[in-house]
Amino acid sequence: MTSIKPSVLFVCVHNAGRSQMAQGLLTHLAGERVEVRSAGTAPADTLNPVAVAAMAELGIDIIDQTPRILTPDTVETSTIVITMGCGDTCPYFPGVSYRDWKLDDPAGQGIDQVRAIRDQIATHIRDLLTELGLTPSDQGVREL
Repeated sequence: MTSIKPSVLFVCVHNAGRSQMAQGLLTHLAGERVEVRSAGTAPADTLNPVAVAAMAELGIDIIDQTPRILTPDTVETSTIVITMGCGDTCPYFPGVSYRDWKLDDPAGQGIDQVRAIRDQIATHIRDLLTELGLTPSDQGVREL
């Protein structure tokens, strides 16, 4: 029996902080078992450097990720769409499972605030992996 690999899409406004940290964490903890993408409704030009630094503290490098615009096709082809503050601008498609994670925006925040947001995201990611029936691969991730 073959199982279909789930596709998770993280969406926030700028695709420069929350969704990029979530993408980095899920990619690291799930490996090839989950297709992981992120996008923004109004993407920034570059990643939030404080988010990059907070992830580097865990040994996860997101520096090469690029903010991307959210497209209806990206949403429609996802198994799960997780929104993080993008409100009603995310398109809705029947058959796609939606979640909304209430997280502060790391834009303009210091490292301590961004660490707290990162840690909240990590908790959500672990819960998501459990829901998907996957065991997190903690190899190479520093303790939160």
